[in-house]
Amino acid sequence: MISLTIDGRKVEVEEGSSILDAARKVAIKIPTLCNHEDQEVKANCRICVVEVEGRPGLQASCSTPAEEGMVVHASSPLVIRTRKRIMELILSRHPAKCLTCAKNGECELQEVASDLHLTTDSDYETDIRKSERDTSSPSIVRDMSKCILCRRCIETCGKMQDIKVMDCEDRGYNTMVVPPYQKNLADTACVNCGQCVQVCPTGALTIKDDTKKFHENISAGKHMVIQLAPSVRVNIAESLGEDPGTVSTGRLVTALKIIGFDRVFDANFAADLTILEEGNELLSRLKGGGTLPMFTSCCPGWIKYIETFAPDLTPHLSTCKSPMQMFGPLIKTYFAEKEGIDPKDICSVAMMPCTAKKFECQREEMNASGYQDVDMVLTVTEVARMIRTACIDFSKLEETEFDNPFGLGSGAGLIFGATGGVMEAALRTVYEVVTGEELAKLEFESVRGKEGWKEASVNLAGTEVKVAIVHTLANAKKLIELVREGKADYHFVEVMACPGGCVSGGGNAPRTWSKVEERLKAIYEEEKRLPIRKSHENPYVKKCYEEFLKEPLGEKSHELLHTRYYDRSDLLSV
Repeated sequence: MISLTIDGRKVEVEEGSSILDAARKVAIKIPTLCNHEDQEVKANCRICVVEVEGRPGLQASCSTPAEEGMVVHASSPLVIRTRKRIMELILSRHPAKCLTCAKNGECELQEVASDLHLTTDSDYETDIRKSERDTSSPSIVRDMSKCILCRRCIETCGKMQDIKVMDCEDRGYNTMVVPPYQKNLADTACVNCGQCVQVCPTGALTIKDDTKKFHENISAGKHMVIQLAPSVRVNIAESLGEDPGTVSTGRLVTALKIIGFDRVFDANFAADLTILEEGNELLSRLKGGGTLPMFTSCCPGWIKYIETFAPDLTPHLSTCKSPMQMFGPLIKTYFAEKEGIDPKDICSVAMMPCTAKKFECQREEMNASGYQDVDMVLTVTEVARMIRTACIDFSKLEETEFDNPFGLGSGAGLIFGATGGVMEAALRTVYEVVTGEELAKLEFESVRGKEGWKEASVNLAGTEVKVAIVHTLANAKKLIELVREGKADYHFVEVMACPGGCVSGGGNAPRTWSKVEERLKAIYEEEKRLPIRKSHENPYVKKCYEEFLKEPLGEKSHELLHTRYYDRSDLLSV
């Protein structure tokens, strides 16, 4: 251990820790902008400078190692004066439109500026970065006039996702973060995962807001229906100021009813439906010599990635739609028929943790009902904003049940929100379907955890089935390389674009691994409390097959629940 003093307070830290780490240990808040706990140290914003006795000038606390006997001043007059000057320089290039910015109240730059209490006019002339607002993407809005060159998005897109849609252009004062050749985002290989939005400290990268479209549909008298993705029940409360991992299913249903939704459905139902279709598809491929390994197809970021970077491997993808897109046509066919509602009068909304879902619902083939199956996607952050705008005190809401006929989802459906969850749900069903025996233990611990690549094997009536679980697209790229080299001896592979799975999707409150771990923990704890924990035992799913779909992989199921894929490799061309 290393002992040092910061602002007169003794602190011990492990060797290799930074001054910033040491300060946080004794609750000394040093401002940061480029620093992110899940990323490498960059030390380019300089707002975290401190004085170190015996050293000339000021040191960046995020990149300066703590040393034995070091004496640090984190709030001396020189440090405070310098930080204010640095902030004034940053703000001289930043538009002062905080009140109308999408990040207002959630902006790290705004928070640091407030903490520094800038009360006098700056000595620096204003020279806002010249940048056209890019709204071409269905998922993400770019406004580089608000960029502070922290480079968090570059690291996320380049290293974690290995897509490299963002990078710096030009040098010095003229540096800008842009897509290749200053293309619009929609014309690049962007997969819409929104992880760049997750780490952006300002309003330079934000989620495309569809709340206006929602209000237009209410005003038009549409029958408003919404499906809730598995993970949103452990994310929405956090977006409204409660602790990460707080489960708020019933309160969320209540809030959505107040906002204007006529029916609120549990997308865990559709997750269960996915397992019936996907599990049977896997068995069909194992018995009939189909393309293996079979890849899961629930994650739209992963789907667009493979269509763009490896279209030759799309036969490995399950033909199943995602749960959201399975639910969409059922709402405008099965539900519409049961309720006697003309499908053209239904506005089908999905509340999702994922920005890529906004792209997915607009895919040209997603109209099996004869209409656009899902009319719009609202992310967790959008819904949280709508709840605040409606003056709802979320913390004091009563609990309300989901609506029928889709009011019950299993625990297997719920864990779709976690990396490894789709695999575990599938194994629970496939094992019992193949062996005819009940599992002695439902939990498949080997497919859980935050490791980027996990492997397991399951004995299915004498056949050893090897599976893999991968999250983040950098790991997916490694998987693709193994498949192409013939070295991936798996039968079934789950891929999620976002770290930890849907619980850290781009449409949630900003993530750190510590928050993601709380969200994952909450999902598994909530799953244990549900009355049904296997997809094939969901009575609503059984009834849907009996009354409407008839059988998994049947004619009606293929028409409504399965899909095709496209070659998007042209997005890689210059």
